Amino acid sequence: MSLPSRSIYLDYNASTPIDPRVAAVMRPLLGTESVLLAAALGEACAFASDLRPLEQTRRLRDRLWDGLRVRFGDGVVLNGHPSERLPNTLNVSFVGRVGADVLAALDGVAASTGAACHADSVELSPVLRAMRVPPVVGMGAVRLSLGRMTTEPEIDEVLRRCGDPVLADAISGGSPSRPA
Repeated sequence: MSLPSRSIYLDYNASTPIDPRVAAVMRPLLGTESVLLAAALGEACAFASDLRPLEQTRRLRDRLWDGLRVRFGDGVVLNGHPSERLPNTLNVSFVGRVGADVLAALDGVAASTGAACHADSVELSPVLRAMRVPPVVGMGAVRLSLGRMTTEPEIDEVLRRCGDPVLADAISGGSPSRPA
């Protein structure tokens, strides 16, 4: 089993409690386990085990969802349970749209599609299919990700961009979607 340290917020390029001089020697030598890397991973695990920041993340996720509902009304649908879900993930569908088209309109936003696209054919994701999400809804699935470092101004910027007339028109149906 392996556990990538970036998964638990150990990032040598970001501000971490690890001294940069220590981080420089943490790169493991071929065939040798790094004691410093193991210690740093322990620190990252301790950092990740503090669940208090997740409440702020949940609040920001809910702010984003509320803002999307205000902007798009019935044109945006929540995929998943309204309260029993991950605090850092918002999976929504833009009804009648293709998720990849929405992503293209939201360039630079931490998001991915919920559908697999191959050679110009778009398929409903197996998870959404198992949830019995209708294709007209599920094809527009987009997963928006938040992290401990996500800020309220960043959420507001995404919502502002969704309100931009050209982008809003593309997301809400003004430009043609690819056929399903």
